[in-house]
Amino acid sequence: MSIQTVGVVGAGTMGNGIAQACAVRGIDVVMVDIQEAAVQRGLATIGGSLDRLIKKDKMTAAEKDAALARVTGTTDYGALKAAQLVIEAATESEPLKLKILHQLDGLLDSATIIATNTSSISITKLAAATQRADRFIGMHFFNPVPMMALVEIIRGLQTSDATHESVKALAERLGKSPITVKNAPGFVVNRILVPMINEAFFVLAEGLASAQDIDAGMKLGCNHPIGPLALADMIGLDTMLAVMNVFYEGFNDSKYRPAPLLKEMVAAGWLGRKSGRGVYTY
Repeated sequence: MSIQTVGVVGAGTMGNGIAQACAVRGIDVVMVDIQEAAVQRGLATIGGSLDRLIKKDKMTAAEKDAALARVTGTTDYGALKAAQLVIEAATESEPLKLKILHQLDGLLDSATIIATNTSSISITKLAAATQRADRFIGMHFFNPVPMMALVEIIRGLQTSDATHESVKALAERLGKSPITVKNAPGFVVNRILVPMINEAFFVLAEGLASAQDIDAGMKLGCNHPIGPLALADMIGLDTMLAVMNVFYEGFNDSKYRPAPLLKEMVAAGWLGRKSGRGVYTY
């Protein structure tokens, strides 16, 4: 299938990043959110990101205008009918994703591929909420989407070879380096990364070192570009907790239990950068 238009459900951090990545590569995008204010914030974020590329001489003003012209922001789900691929990029909540996917399945043409940007939830389970399990796939981008080269492509039990090849080809058109992954909680990257971050919260709670020293230790000792606690703040502590809960329930193994401090911070509304307070204050 030739993908000329991509639909994106969710205009937040991941959604607008995916929309930008498509638009700068000449692909038309329909970006949908339930609130007009969220749509406008998403469009403004894309514009600001492109402005920074202009300042770095990586893009011209004309290229920015052309990219923005390819993005249609709307609250009308019906506009997604123009897409050959629709990527669900809503909050990492299984009930919410199932609701959206059920809605998309009833709306879109039967040939349209549906992908989910979930970072941990079973692709096979999400596919079962639709009548097109063979045309359903995981397409997990990494934050910030315009900068990060990796896309995990996750096949569910019934995902067809044709669907996999179409989505892989699109990822390569976006300038990404896709890897193909089997369906399992957290897939590959988050299966390794998130428990490491969770362990950093245990270390912090035990008072072994300050947050700054924990992050400095991992940056200087393991050559990580950002420390685990600062990264958690960037990802969102609520997202981190949601992924750990998926692991804990999916594997039924105590080694994946979420750190009590992480749970406490989320309960307090300390979600990281997006709320102004997490491990660090912003």
